[in-house]
Amino acid sequence: MNKKLYIGNLSGNVTEDDLRANFSAAGKVLSVNIIRDRLTGLSKGFGFVEMASEDEAKEAIQKFNGGQLDEKTIVVSEARPKKDRDRGRTRPYPSNSGGGFRGGRGKR
Repeated sequence: MNKKLYIGNLSGNVTEDDLRANFSAAGKVLSVNIIRDRLTGLSKGFGFVEMASEDEAKEAIQKFNGGQLDEKTIVVSEARPKKDRDRGRTRPYPSNSGGGFRGGRGKR
């Protein structure tokens, strides 16, 4: 079990301090991070909370998953490790297709 938790379906009004105060009821909170849009700074509706121990993380999942926070039902689960960002993505053209400017249109 991971000590880091995924928190989903967050209201845009929820702050990191709100999450810290809420999850402190399940144990010691080591870190809180709400994911925000790079351009606007607005919440993307999810974040992460790291608890001090695996037991506290399990308790937080049991206590808060499906619960209400700022009038929204939140999802709390074990955070999954970050995957390689390029894995699973497909490109519209093979890298050797000449898909750039003038590429693939014949010679002029």
